[in-house]
Amino acid sequence: MSEQTPVSPPEGDGTDADEQAAETTPAEADDGSTTRDTVSTGAESVVAALEQAGAETLFGVQGGAIMPVYDALYDSEELTHITMAHEQGASHAADAYGIVSGKPGVCLATSGPGATNLVTGLADASMDSDPVIALTGQVSTEMVGNDAFQETDTVGVTQPVTKHSYFAGDSDTVGTEVGEAFALADEGRQGPTLVDLPKDVTQGETDAFPGEPETPDTYNPPTEADAEAVDAAAAALAEAERPVVLAGGGVIKAEASDELRQFATDYEIPVITTMPGIGSFPEDHELSLEWAGMHGTGYANMAITNTDCMLAIGTRFDDRLTGDVETFAPDAELIHVDIDPAEISKNIEADYPLVGDAKQVLRQLDDAMPVAYEALDTSPDEYAEWREQCQAWKDEYAMTYDTPDDEPLKPQYVVERFSELADDDAIVTTGVGQHQMWASQFWTFTEPRTWVSSHGLGTMGYGVPSAIGAKIAAPDQEVVCFDGDGSFLMTVQELSVAVREDLDITYVVLNNEAVGMVRQWQDGFYEGRRMASEYPWIPQFDMLAEAFGARGFRLEDPEEVDEIIEKARNYDGPAVIDAIIDPAENVYPMVPSGGDNGLFALNGDQLDDI
Repeated sequence: MSEQTPVSPPEGDGTDADEQAAETTPAEADDGSTTRDTVSTGAESVVAALEQAGAETLFGVQGGAIMPVYDALYDSEELTHITMAHEQGASHAADAYGIVSGKPGVCLATSGPGATNLVTGLADASMDSDPVIALTGQVSTEMVGNDAFQETDTVGVTQPVTKHSYFAGDSDTVGTEVGEAFALADEGRQGPTLVDLPKDVTQGETDAFPGEPETPDTYNPPTEADAEAVDAAAAALAEAERPVVLAGGGVIKAEASDELRQFATDYEIPVITTMPGIGSFPEDHELSLEWAGMHGTGYANMAITNTDCMLAIGTRFDDRLTGDVETFAPDAELIHVDIDPAEISKNIEADYPLVGDAKQVLRQLDDAMPVAYEALDTSPDEYAEWREQCQAWKDEYAMTYDTPDDEPLKPQYVVERFSELADDDAIVTTGVGQHQMWASQFWTFTEPRTWVSSHGLGTMGYGVPSAIGAKIAAPDQEVVCFDGDGSFLMTVQELSVAVREDLDITYVVLNNEAVGMVRQWQDGFYEGRRMASEYPWIPQFDMLAEAFGARGFRLEDPEEVDEIIEKARNYDGPAVIDAIIDPAENVYPMVPSGGDNGLFALNGDQLDDI
């Protein structure tokens, strides 16, 4: 993440913390009761800080150095702890919890290997700007630097992949640091933070009760964009003939989906999303062109290639979206809205930079547009021909797939049928690979916070634990995880957690007995040399599910798709569908890496010609 905030841990002899403790009123719960109002150790202060911050669920794995914090959790009436099978699973579950709930997910691990096992999840959250706070145990301060048992420089390891990593050095201030880390993860451009907790600090005595979580005084993320810049951007949109809105994940994180829908429909501008922005605009809306990029829709990529004015909101223009930056939206004036000024013109030069919160800036633009239309004597009617062209591309490049009678089960059909059978607000999580692309292409998303996946880091294994975090965050919503056989094997141990916690999740393994995306690239770009991408043997995932205590279903016949999906959905608990799909099926459309978005392949033969 580009937003690195230099935050120094509080210093002093505890006097300030003592004064704060005397002034702080314990938080009142919804039922009128109060949380703990006194603490006696640093560990209790850590727990009190989480309670003050409004945390509810923690995901973690016990261990020696973090044990004092777990001991303090024993008496907490506000916090629920979910013991995960592996620390990486804890970080992914916390990440998904943050995506679905909108507030930071919390994960815990002990020192050394426990802390390093969190790093993949923290890097994932950093790339996708997901709110996570990690609490890690550490050896006692006098042992730091001595290569003690299970000692690792956790702050040094994690600083590059967090907004900030704290080393807690004092029992009197540790609670304040945890509260600050929680607030920092949530404010501005969201992202992960970490507090490293030496055992002597959490065991040490203190009566310093932490206050409400606050970000440092030096941290002041922008809210509204410059008014003159907004007026200029509105004029550019009003003067355009072929405008598009490109909605990124920042729209969802800013809770700006309603504002986006209002803006797009008021001014009748077609909407494209990035992959992290899926759900920010309903895909069944006539203005939706769905998502763009390497495996995005052909019509979205054609619109990007031909637009003359792009309003991009909350996107960092990563390479899987843009392809060759020289050919990305080549004729467009670019209006870029982002809360992080470091993202403006980082990858794509912005003609109209609007630094601010997506919700607030969209409201500013909405107010400015009527004035701009009147000044230029234009209206949304000017875009009518462009909207017709976008619809023509939707018809020409419709998302279809072959379903001949003599071929095996198609993964696209499994996703499509599940989408039609599932609840309207069902949450979809995925691992990473071909299955992730099929899930994002053939599920119809209409609401924000219903698509949970690993985008920037592309973490295989994300699916199983992320479904757990999503279900904990939204217990009343249906949760389905589409995974690949390779991705599923990386974190299958977390299925034991779903069973233990009796979570009603449906896992669908789109099983082609290969690391499918790697194999697809080997066939397309490495002359078919399939090195280490195919499995000579893999488990039967339906039987493996039964061994874990879940329900297992094997799906091979296309005529049984609806029946087995409904059986799995109706089972009250975790179910795994081992869907044996056509091993020859690949993901299209496809823009070759670094290619021109307007030159996409719809099949393997076209890929050879690009």
